[in-house]
Amino acid sequence: MKYINAAAVLPASLVEELQNYIQSGYLYVPAREDQHRAWGERNGGREKLRKRNKDILDAWQNGVSMETLADQYCLSIHAIRKIIYQK
Repeated sequence: MKYINAAAVLPASLVEELQNYIQSGYLYVPAREDQHRAWGERNGGREKLRKRNKDILDAWQNGVSMETLADQYCLSIHAIRKIIYQK
C-alpha cells in the first residue's frame, strides 16, 4: 500500500478537519464496496494457489507421499495435510 500526503490530494479545509481527529499519523481509507475485491483477485494469487492445491491433491491421489509433496512445494506436512483434507 502506498502512502500519500493528504495535503497533496485533499482540499485544505478537509485536511484541517482531519487534523482534529488525527495528527501526523496514518489513516486508512477503505475502498468503496463496489470497488472491493477479495484477496488475490487482482494479481491472480488466488487462482495460482487454487491450481497449486489441486496439483498437490492430484499428486497425493496418485500415490505421492505427503513428505515428498512437502519437500517439493516447500510446505510443512501439516500444510499439505490441510490442503488434502480440506472440504
